[in-house]
Amino acid sequence: MPFPVDIKYIIETEQELGLVFPDNFKSKMTKENGGELITEDDDWQLFPFFDKSDNKRMSRTCNHIVLETQQARTWNNFPDNGIAIASNGSGDNLILLPLDTDNKKLREEIYLWQHETGDIQQVAKTKDELTEE
Repeated sequence: MPFPVDIKYIIETEQELGLVFPDNFKSKMTKENGGELITEDDDWQLFPFFDKSDNKRMSRTCNHIVLETQQARTWNNFPDNGIAIASNGSGDNLILLPLDTDNKKLREEIYLWQHETGDIQQVAKTKDELTEE
């Protein structure tokens, strides 16, 4: 069950990754840190930002964006600059990629990375185009 997260944990994640998340994604996550997204073809569990405010929240956010991105990068076909934000439970991830003009800032567009082939395709121009549960 998603719950709010303090912006300081999002900032910590940005500093750890050396990237800035899109404002609309940060806004959604401050209200609901995690949850589900639905694309045309699949249901996705959003990875939360790691919340260290208490033991319960640490436990509930242990599958956080940094950890899941590190694990995804062990696949030889995961993009070096990709950030995993959600999983369908079958190995595929929704990812964010940096802007062409600024590799320290992530795009608003959301992409599907297919773990078997390494194919990447855009599934939404923004998080707002995806249905939330």
